[in-house]
Amino acid sequence: MRLIVSMFLVALLTIGPWNLPVSAATAKPLGVVIQAKSAHLDSAEAVMGATVYSGDAIDTDTGGTLRLRVGSNQVYLTSSSAASFGQAGNVADVTLISGTMGFSGSKPDELELETPGGILRGAPGQAVFGQVTVLSQQEMLISAYRGSLILDNDGELHTISEGKAYRVTIDEEMSANSSDDQPVKVHHKKRRRVAFFIIGMSAVLAGSGYILWHNVSESPSDPQ
Repeated sequence: MRLIVSMFLVALLTIGPWNLPVSAATAKPLGVVIQAKSAHLDSAEAVMGATVYSGDAIDTDTGGTLRLRVGSNQVYLTSSSAASFGQAGNVADVTLISGTMGFSGSKPDELELETPGGILRGAPGQAVFGQVTVLSQQEMLISAYRGSLILDNDGELHTISEGKAYRVTIDEEMSANSSDDQPVKVHHKKRRRVAFFIIGMSAVLAGSGYILWHNVSESPSDPQ
C-alpha cells in the first residue's frame, strides 16, 4: 500500500508542473503599462512594463493615472477610475466600470469600449482620439477630439463627429413579445434607449481632460 501511494505522489509531482506553465504560456497579452501613478493592476501596484491580459482589472486612486499600450492604440484612466479587459477575436474589449477613460490610435478596429450605453469604437479608416466618462449606469459623457466615434447600441449606430461632445442618457424599458401560436407565453426583453445632449467642446478642452458637463449649456440632439 505504501508503495502504491509513493508511486502516485511521484507521478503527481512529475506531471503536475508540466501542466501549469503550458496554460500560462498560451495566454496572449493584450497590452503593457507605459505610465502609472497611484494605480493598480489586479489589486497589485501597477508599474511600467507590466503586462495586461484578458480578464485583468485596472483602477486608479484619487489623483492617479494609468496609461497602457494596447496593440497599435493607447488607453488611459484618469483619477478614481476602473476598467476591465477582455478579448473578442483580434479585438481588445475594455469595459469602463467607472470614471474616465481616454483612447487614441491609428487602428480603431482593434479596440472596443464597453459602456452603459453600448459599444464605443473609432470610425474605421481614421486615426482617433476620444474620451468617455461614466457618471452612472444611466448617464455618461463622450468626446471626439480627433476623428469620429461610433456608439453601437445593439445595432443602432450613433456617430459622434470630430470636435463634438455629448452627454448621453440611458434608459431601459421592458418590451413584451408574444407568439401568435402561443399567445399565453410572453417574453420580456430589456430595450436600451439612449438620448444625446450636445455640450460645448470649448468647455471640454478647458477641463484639462475632464468634461465639465454641469457648467455648460445643453441642447438636445440625436447624432445619426
